[in-house]
Amino acid sequence: MSLLKLAIATTDYDHFRDFRLGFVKAEGIDHTWLNLGHHECFARFTANREFDVSELSFAKFSTQVTREDSDIIGLPVICSRLFRFSSFYVNRKSGIRHAEDLKGKRVGSPEWAHSAAVYMRGWLHNDMGVKLTDVHWYQAGANAPGREEKVELNLPQGLRLTRVPDKSLSELLAANEIDCAIIARPPNCFLEGHPDVVRLFPDFLEMEEEYYERTKVWPIMHIIAMRKAVLDEHPWAARNLFNAFQESKRRSIERILDPAVSRYPIPWLTTYARRMRDRFGDLFPYGIEENRPTWEQMALYTYQQGIAHRQYRPEEIFPTGIMTKVII
Repeated sequence: MSLLKLAIATTDYDHFRDFRLGFVKAEGIDHTWLNLGHHECFARFTANREFDVSELSFAKFSTQVTREDSDIIGLPVICSRLFRFSSFYVNRKSGIRHAEDLKGKRVGSPEWAHSAAVYMRGWLHNDMGVKLTDVHWYQAGANAPGREEKVELNLPQGLRLTRVPDKSLSELLAANEIDCAIIARPPNCFLEGHPDVVRLFPDFLEMEEEYYERTKVWPIMHIIAMRKAVLDEHPWAARNLFNAFQESKRRSIERILDPAVSRYPIPWLTTYARRMRDRFGDLFPYGIEENRPTWEQMALYTYQQGIAHRQYRPEEIFPTGIMTKVII
């Protein structure tokens, strides 16, 4: 039987390395792997479906997978996941000290369907009493102007969203033309030491630890998406891909936890990784049940924010039977 040829596009992740380089193989599949920046993966897969399998923003995936007759489906494989309480940057002149102070303020993000901002807007709306319509939202490029929305939106009634095409969030925040930016990467004005730009939550690590213990949500930023047409013709391909991603991740974690060899140039990384393994169990879990609180939270938040066309269940966005256990 000839091998199924697939084009895969992702950023360079250590947990994908062994699969990408061919040390781990997906049974029955011959892949061509494009190692691209994640924004390029998102744009090319979203606009033209240039790849069979692609890294995709979880928020943008939520739009596309909930379209009528959607042509994509997900794999419960996580490219990137990060807690995001560190992602609030404020201008001191705005007088913002607490989350509740964001009511009535001007808050920017690079795109509305920006996964980091989706999680934090959802937290404000559902947990902190700062409703989506309580804020004047702005959209602009993070550190350069001109970033555009990549998916269609159905914004909630009464929500105010202003798009700024000629300035970046960093410029707007430094000039106090917005009060706060929710942004995955620190804005240049913060990195360059602007005296008025600070993190809203300097104790973000403690907040994130408490949040995880309380909710078991570990925010997922990017997942793996694939064209449904591949599965229509080769229904076995999803599980075989998942198995290869899983084995590649297992090898990556084994390297991180190795106490005998310093594989990464960071002191005490192995000690820290073991501590995190003891807290989380699986250091970086894939799968549906292992991440159910997080899948369900993004389903709720993207629907509330007019990004997903409907509120989905995790089982709807992945291939049927993908997590079926094999009994030998």
